Amino acid sequence: MIITDFTQEHIEEALKIAKANYEEERRFVPILPTVDVLPDLEEFAENGLGVSAFEGNKMVGFLCCYKPWNNAFTTYARGTFSPIHAHGAINENREKIYKRMYQSAAEKWVKAGISSHSIGLYAHDPQGINAFFTYGFGLRCVDAIRPMEEIQEKPCSDFTYSQLKKADESEVTTLRRELSAHLAESPCFMKTTTQDFDLTDANDQNSRIFIARHNNSIIAFLEVTDSGENFATSTPDMQNICGAYCLSEYRGNGVSQGLLNFMITTLRNDGYTRLGVDFESFNPTAYGFWLKHFTAYTQGVVRRIDEKALPENMLK
Repeated sequence: MIITDFTQEHIEEALKIAKANYEEERRFVPILPTVDVLPDLEEFAENGLGVSAFEGNKMVGFLCCYKPWNNAFTTYARGTFSPIHAHGAINENREKIYKRMYQSAAEKWVKAGISSHSIGLYAHDPQGINAFFTYGFGLRCVDAIRPMEEIQEKPCSDFTYSQLKKADESEVTTLRRELSAHLAESPCFMKTTTQDFDLTDANDQNSRIFIARHNNSIIAFLEVTDSGENFATSTPDMQNICGAYCLSEYRGNGVSQGLLNFMITTLRNDGYTRLGVDFESFNPTAYGFWLKHFTAYTQGVVRRIDEKALPENMLK
């Protein structure tokens, strides 16, 4: 097996491999949309951080990533991410291919000062998952999907549900801050500022917010947008949950299930047929709720290397 730099000449064959890997996941998760054209790989050929694997003249895999950025995953680390369309491998010896590719790619990433390495893998690809697990990665994020159909939950008459008007979206600011505080606690430890959940962010991403009320007070919200964290979420018939929170004292009473059903009914009437969500796997509340009602199709894994391995000029 020969590992070489990922270049423009590799893009056509790489897209075929990436498409085949997506179709492989669709066989396990049929509700995933048909995608005829994957995102372009030009930027990955240009940034010099990707690698390709060949056996003879045949490409058997490729592994690319975005240009690095600082404060990855709300840490002080410089990080990068390889989305599901920016890597792939043939089925035969896939685990070995990924291991060899990551060994070469990681050398490039570390030389570029990148200490946080993140890769989106398909949830039903045991070879890929085992390759990166063996090399020090752990699960952090999950993308999941379901048809736009109500979940089978007994309705509760104690709560009322509605969609907030744009002019009233500031009413969920308190819940956004509660969510920020929740994510900062163990075992998440995601320290963020409350502005990450404020009204300005909601307006910027053109979201829709659905709420549950009890005694005229907002006790839970769900927020959806047109696109999520990967190319499969951008199809016209799909909406994606990008924020959710229920006050702790109301959990277990069916309020979140009722709110989800209200939102699903509204969105289905608007012509949408699929609903996606992404969440942190180490958030036990989210992990238990979403995987009860949705099917996972990606697993985002992360490795944080020791910064002492970075070039001296990259160290703080």
